[in-house]
Amino acid sequence: MRLFLFPISTRRTLIYCQRLNVTTSEQQTLLDKGTSRAAALWSSWEKKESGWQKKVVDYGNKALQRIPYEEWGLKSIPPLSARRKEEELSGKEKVEVSFPGSLIPEATITDLLRKLGTERQSLHKKRMMWSFVGMPISAPIALIPVIPNLPFFYLVYRAWSHWRALSGSKHIEFLLDNKLLTIQPSKILDDIYASGESPFIPTPALEQGSTTTSGSEAEKMLIHKSTGKKIAEVLKVPELEMELDRAVWQVEKAISAEAELKREKKDLDGVNEESKKEK
Repeated sequence: MRLFLFPISTRRTLIYCQRLNVTTSEQQTLLDKGTSRAAALWSSWEKKESGWQKKVVDYGNKALQRIPYEEWGLKSIPPLSARRKEEELSGKEKVEVSFPGSLIPEATITDLLRKLGTERQSLHKKRMMWSFVGMPISAPIALIPVIPNLPFFYLVYRAWSHWRALSGSKHIEFLLDNKLLTIQPSKILDDIYASGESPFIPTPALEQGSTTTSGSEAEKMLIHKSTGKKIAEVLKVPELEMELDRAVWQVEKAISAEAELKREKKDLDGVNEESKKEK
């Protein structure tokens, strides 16, 4: 198993797990098999040119795009089963951490991993429980003929998603507590990041300069959509492209929204100052 740390901006990092040597169906749990079947069904609906399945997929993909990239990253980490726990403790399965050493100091890796693994635990617990609460409330919709019970299935998916993210975070804690990680800076990632485009800076941030109102350096993007594709190709992990694209899209939106909010606050402060002077 290999954990990747991808800095998305100067303040945010995506964690992603590449599961190695998973080649046979016997190694998959029933949950994994069920997830694979659901993914195959979803893929078949995507190929339809019209109909309610196509509409469900279109709306569903928009909803999935808005699920925090942090949650997707934690979900990529497999739950800690008894077999996996034994293999990791015995050293049979190695866990490597790969990251661009030019952007993340090696000495900070364990602290960063612990933060990424634990900062959202309470959130996932709370939202998982609310999803369970909503299931019986939405279940009666199934009595309506023809119309599929989409709210119920969405809540089922969200409950599973939060559980999976929570399981991934606990797996990280286990690896850290037992010092089972092999930290390995990646020159390949260093080269990719170094050859990337100029950092993305939203217009409002440019207007305010390179610092925030608190005096700290403004957050900047470190990768772009094209960088994500290149990383996926070089590392030969195709699914990474989607994960990085989603993270880049979400972080760019967050930075732009934050910069716009600060610009509006600055304008409002200016108006207030002028009003005071007039008085």
